[in-house]
Amino acid sequence: MSTRADDNFSLDAYKGRPWDALALFSGGLDSILAIKVLQEQGLKVLGLHYLSPFFGKPWLAEHWRAEYGIEAALVDVRRAYLDMLSAPEHGYGKHLNPCVDCKILMLRHAKGLLAPMGAKFLASGEVLGQRPMSQRADALNLIRKDAGVSDVLLRVLSARKLAPTKMELSGLVDRERLPGLWGRGRRGQMELAEHFGITDIPTPAGGCRLAEAEAAARYIPILENVAEPGPDDFSLAHLGRQYWAGPHWLSIGRNEEANNALEAACGPRDIRFRLKDIPGPLALGRQYAAKNPAGAEAAAWPEHVLADAAAFAASYSPKARAEAEAGRPVAVLVFRAGETREIAVTPGRATPLGWAEPKPAAVGAWKRRRT
Repeated sequence: MSTRADDNFSLDAYKGRPWDALALFSGGLDSILAIKVLQEQGLKVLGLHYLSPFFGKPWLAEHWRAEYGIEAALVDVRRAYLDMLSAPEHGYGKHLNPCVDCKILMLRHAKGLLAPMGAKFLASGEVLGQRPMSQRADALNLIRKDAGVSDVLLRVLSARKLAPTKMELSGLVDRERLPGLWGRGRRGQMELAEHFGITDIPTPAGGCRLAEAEAAARYIPILENVAEPGPDDFSLAHLGRQYWAGPHWLSIGRNEEANNALEAACGPRDIRFRLKDIPGPLALGRQYAAKNPAGAEAAAWPEHVLADAAAFAASYSPKARAEAEAGRPVAVLVFRAGETREIAVTPGRATPLGWAEPKPAAVGAWKRRRT
């Protein structure tokens, strides 16, 4: 399933059904177990699978239904997530991950769905002490308070290590049948999985690209240069090789699959580069509105930038490099604004503009500048 910015996700198909709880559902083992524990008590639970440019696996919705008996509604918070990312109130983790603010955002949103969906409370699979930033006892309390969900949130897997909730005190949920997991070990989760007959166990990784060094580095130039970055900008950062030369952004396909993905990601203002009569990668130059006047060329690449990008992209074709070594230029087709033109270039990695990949060290530097 595509996750382009123009996708529409609707909860209408899930309304009018007798839901007892809405559960934050990542698709990881903890969120699966949290729902299974409540289902075992006869409660009807709808999973909310949140989508941002950095996490979300909407293509697995049918698998979750078939494999685990879990209904997962897809919930799009991409725009709201980007608004939060540039200045999260509670800061970032090791890389660019705003884990505390991320959980607050989702819980606030989920609380707003309780009445429309006819549900009574929220559930999550957080485990006390499992993650250093967002699952310490103080962080769990902060998240619950700031999200405004103190009276409606049940942290299912650690419930018996936490104070009883209104749902438990009322008898809606049987506290005695809830787990009391805590810490970073996984033994308790594996025992629960065996209890529920779960054999297809997802990997324990969080799955958020913001917590990955290389991925986070790719986002920094976008945050620094693009005036109003959108979900599709960050999706593009996942595709192929990523290079920047000042405010100019170039993505180069690694293989046919990446070439096809770049072709599909091409927007109306983007520029495509493809070698003529020689096999090689597709390259995409993104033109965007820059944050400051110094990046004005980012909105409309001048001739010298087009030629430089074409020469750099062509260098990723072995046959084009062979032509260059023989002293022969190669022809590159440039597609922009519905027009196609041909330019002759000498392929090379060391071009005047100096295209460079984003480095992980840029993440720390960017965070320091913002404190």
